[in-house]
Amino acid sequence: MARVMAVTEVPGAGEWLGAELRDGDAWKVRLTEAHRREVLAAVHEINRTGGAGSETGQGALEMSPESFPLPALAPILHRVRDELMDGRGFVLIQGVPVEELTERQCEAAALGLACHVGGIVPQGAERAPLMHVRDTGADPSRSRTKSFQHSARLGYHSDPTDVVGLLCLRPARSGGLSSVVSSVAVHNELVRTRPDLAELLYQPWWHDRRTGDGPDSFFTKPICTRRPDGGISIAYGPDYLRSAQRGAGVPPFTPAQEETMALLDDLTNDPRFALTMDLRPGDLQLLNNHVTLHSRTAYDDHPEPHRRRHLLRLWITMARAGVSAVCCRAQQGRT
Repeated sequence: MARVMAVTEVPGAGEWLGAELRDGDAWKVRLTEAHRREVLAAVHEINRTGGAGSETGQGALEMSPESFPLPALAPILHRVRDELMDGRGFVLIQGVPVEELTERQCEAAALGLACHVGGIVPQGAERAPLMHVRDTGADPSRSRTKSFQHSARLGYHSDPTDVVGLLCLRPARSGGLSSVVSSVAVHNELVRTRPDLAELLYQPWWHDRRTGDGPDSFFTKPICTRRPDGGISIAYGPDYLRSAQRGAGVPPFTPAQEETMALLDDLTNDPRFALTMDLRPGDLQLLNNHVTLHSRTAYDDHPEPHRRRHLLRLWITMARAGVSAVCCRAQQGRT
């Protein structure tokens, strides 16, 4: 590929190493009993009045801080929002009272907490307010299988919105660990060690929406773009880049692209960069997709359906929260 620019490192709080954070708690927010009672009260009030979120359909997309009041917890969630956008780019909230709620009520709690962080982004062709992440037995090699439908390992990737949230209702019997890396740190390491490959991140790559085998499933965009404020936004997903190779007219990877992906995979799986979390019931992981990448290990599940791994996935835009954000990429990638 032709040289188009000289890339430089990007400083800021979004650059961190997992090895430096692993033994600390600065990235965790533990809900107090008073916070938990607030969440429960807001959920039960929605159920009582039949307001937005009592049925998690289109009405749930209109849930707002006014319809899900959290007087004591809201200021903390505003600080979480600031950390997501201007800090490390990820937060783990612990103690959401999922054990005291039905599945439908857990959906309302997840949406209610999320609306204090930003705006809910609909997911998939059905424009659902959230997705249930569980193994449906789907074959990960099939063209329409999405990453949340199977139990195989996921490569480090970003979701196509400003923020992704995962609320754990139940973990797997074994495996299913979630890992996060700073894509800014990975980018800067690539700039320092292989600036020739770092350049390729800013050039068009073929991606797969996995909406079928037709041409609409495939599109091109750079992995990395510069933001107006001087930061970067990285949209990477090796599983979806590789599956794009099945598209008619999609050219094979160049040797330089192959080398770039191999190096990215090496860096994201390096223990220096990765921070691994064993999500437990009530854990809500929030990630800024512009400056982090996340993955999941393969998992084995319980045989009983009511014990199987189950997470709720939220997509959040920061634009409606009055926060400067890169354009929402909700309909361009993984659903």
